[in-house]
Formats: sequence, C-alpha cells, structure tokens
Amino acid sequence: MAKRIAIVNQKGGVGKTTTCVNLASALYSKGKRILLCDFDPQANATSGVGVDKTTATPSVYEVLIEGVDCAKAIVSTPFCDVLPVNKSLAGAGIEMIGIPDREHLLCKALDSVSDRYDFVLIDCPPSLELLTLNALCAADTVLVPVQCEYYALEGLSDLLSTVRIVKRSLNPKIGMEGVLLTMYDSRTNLSMQVAEEVKRHFPGQVYATVIPRTVRLSEAPSHGKPIDAYDPYSRGTEAYSLLADEVIRKNT
Repeated sequence: MAKRIAIVNQKGGVGKTTTCVNLASALYSKGKRILLCDFDPQANATSGVGVDKTTATPSVYEVLIEGVDCAKAIVSTPFCDVLPVNKSLAGAGIEMIGIPDREHLLCKALDSVSDRYDFVLIDCPPSLELLTLNALCAADTVLVPVQCEYYALEGLSDLLSTVRIVKRSLNPKIGMEGVLLTMYDSRTNLSMQVAEEVKRHFPGQVYATVIPRTVRLSEAPSHGKPIDAYDPYSRGTEAYSLLADEVIRKNT
C-alpha cells in the first residue's frame, strides 16, 4: 500500500502546490510509483503536470460525489499519475455535508488504488474545512511547507490543533512527515532567522533540504511542467531531488 502524504498549510502562497508537483516528479524520476491527488479547487497541481483543468472529467469531484471509480479518473502524465480536479470541487464541501461518513470519502476512494503506488501526495486547499479534513483523514502523514517570511508560524498552531483533533477522533494513524522550509533566500537575515525559529518549534522534524526562492520554480507551472522537466539544471530541480531522497530514506 502507498504511503499517503497530505501537503497542507492553511496559509496560501507557501509553496504547497509547488512542493506537491515537484516532489511527485522527483520521486517518479527515482523510480517510485506516484499518484498526485489534486484536492484544491484551484486545480493548480492538475495544470502543473500538463493536464487541462477545464476538461478534466471525470475528476476527483465525480469520484467523491457521484461514486465514479477512482481508477477511471486517474490520468497518466510523463511526470507521474494524477487524480485531477476541476472547478466543480469548489462546491463539493456543501454537497458532502449530506453524505454519510463524509470525512472519509477521499480515504475510501484512495483505498481502491493505493496498492498501485509507492506514494500518494495530496495537494490540499489553503483552508481548514471539509476538503482539508478529508485529506487529513485519508493521509498517513502531513508535510507542512513553511515560507521563510515574517508571518511563517502564524496559523500553524491552528493546523496542528486540527491534526490532533483528527488523530484523536477520525484518523488515529496520522502523524507528521516533516516541515519543509520554502522560498528560502540565503542572502537575507530574515530567511535565516525564520529557519532557526521553525527548527526551534519543530525539533527534529524539519527537512535538511530547503527550497530556494527562484524565478525558474515560478515559471515552470505556466509551461505545464515540473521544474525537473522545465529546467533540469536549476537550483529548484536540485532541491526537490534532495527532498525526494530524504522522503525515500525516511520511508524505507
């Protein structure tokens, strides 16, 4: 069965989707069987691996709400397999309210395909609501990207509190995969100070790899490619390759 990792932080713009897409591709390039589950209605992870989010049907929405077989919604790309999303997911939180055991809809869907993969990476929306709750109930662990900027730790206590509640009442197996420092600029004192503060708050849980702030990482999604396909020699490619190595070591 696959290791299922939810990439989550309720703050927007911290590198969740960037990490989900590029870690998925880096793991795939190292011979791992990867499913990228896009669970954010913005569908940026879907388009980030070259799948047209306007025509992605069936998508994770049809799997959860209409009972479509999860395997039929999965799309193969040169970078990994993806369970795509389209704009229909935006209203799914309301539709799910009336469905029995609504917190476990994604978990049940992924159970049917997990034996095909080594890792399932779940890209979560930037909020703590029913979609994110579904992702946390489906995941074995949580990977938290933290941006190296002033308000980095703001809101993380709410996230960790939510994870504790899920662990206590809905998904007792969930744990911390790791904390990833993103948008790191080694030229600034602020990035170094934030890195030290994060390490102090999460002793032993922060990845050695840090993701640099680079223009190439920002450009890659507009070409529908992960960074290792868009610019194989960039600092971003090197960083996500090193992160993939850390993830593999931790899970072997």
